[in-house]
Amino acid sequence: MRRGACLCGGVRFEVAGDLPDIQACHCRSCQKAQGAAFVAVLPIAKADLRFTAGEDLLAAFESSPGKQRLFCKVCGSPILSRAAALPDRVRLRAGAVEGPLGVKIASHAYTGEAVDWCAVAQDAPHYPGARPA
Repeated sequence: MRRGACLCGGVRFEVAGDLPDIQACHCRSCQKAQGAAFVAVLPIAKADLRFTAGEDLLAAFESSPGKQRLFCKVCGSPILSRAAALPDRVRLRAGAVEGPLGVKIASHAYTGEAVDWCAVAQDAPHYPGARPA
């Protein structure tokens, strides 16, 4: 069982099971949402995520048709994203999970939109657009 929280600690959650490897996305939308060069997400089953506090503090923003990004409305910490096309999955923000994760980056998507001020690590496959299905 892994635990995590937002910056202010108002939103708290637990993740059951082993964590998958991280997917990094360098698209412009993720850059803006994170305020960073890329986002690091853990794609998990929605059933494996349980909020233990502050679920009522979550706000959602539809950043593109059918995709919502959820964040703490107190501190602004991004928590996860969800897509209508994948109702049983969420993409949990790796930085919100506490402690060493014991996982690695599995792939880098949308490297064609990567910023010029942060090199894309050569630790995993790169895709100039979306990750292959």
